[in-house]
Amino acid sequence: MRQTGWRLFLQTVIARAYPRVIGMQRERSWMFFDVFLPLLAVSAYVFVYRAIGAPEEYVGFVVIGGAMTAFWMNVLWAMSSQLYWEKEQGNLALYIMAPNSMMAILLGMAVGGMFATSLRAAAVVLIGSVIFQVQYVVVSLPALLAVFFLAMTALYGMGMMLASLFLLLSREAWHLSNLAQEPIFLLAGFYFPIKHFNFWIAAVASIIPLTLGLDAMRQLVFPSGAALGFVSVPIEIGVLVILCVVFLVAARVLLGYMERLAIREGRLTESRG
Repeated sequence: MRQTGWRLFLQTVIARAYPRVIGMQRERSWMFFDVFLPLLAVSAYVFVYRAIGAPEEYVGFVVIGGAMTAFWMNVLWAMSSQLYWEKEQGNLALYIMAPNSMMAILLGMAVGGMFATSLRAAAVVLIGSVIFQVQYVVVSLPALLAVFFLAMTALYGMGMMLASLFLLLSREAWHLSNLAQEPIFLLAGFYFPIKHFNFWIAAVASIIPLTLGLDAMRQLVFPSGAALGFVSVPIEIGVLVILCVVFLVAARVLLGYMERLAIREGRLTESRG
């Protein structure tokens, strides 16, 4: 029986999530490098902070930030650039012709990618915490879970939005992906509190969901986190809710535009006259 509505949407999400979850099990060497390489970057920052006598909480900041880089890299390479690579491989036309929505396809990619990435991020936190003896004091577990969920929702919503933009920009997608990588590491404060930025720079950087997500999580799991936070956790939660709505709506609009463009012109290529 042909499925429609929410059943089709749910089946599409499961179908697109399945290859990413199973693929992680088949290529176990990827898991090793996905954990080992971020730990190298974390170790470098930890040794620098300890060499200059920075507060010990900074070591924990680095461990948490190093784990969260996995989510940004997943969004950048496995979501934002995904539709462009699908077009290069000849699969995009099948996605557009299929009766399911592009939103469901990208959501399935997000769910599968988030599951695999969460395991790697957890491994980085666990191993890094043991090696560098990081102490955590969770202020509010419900608030911590809410911040993480909202940050991931907004982040993957941004990934869906960028997937359409990268596709429409075509060959520039590869260059944009490379260009966005290091600046985001800086602006999101992966390895230091964004409070050290000028207020307006930190405010602009807050457009990136991980910026406020990381800042709020650090405030909730470290004793001196609140003193080093950019703004209070309730404000950051409120902004993350707004970012969730903005990015998800923008993703839906851009994906709809992309589908209408493909139907009208019969193609999505670099040259559209």
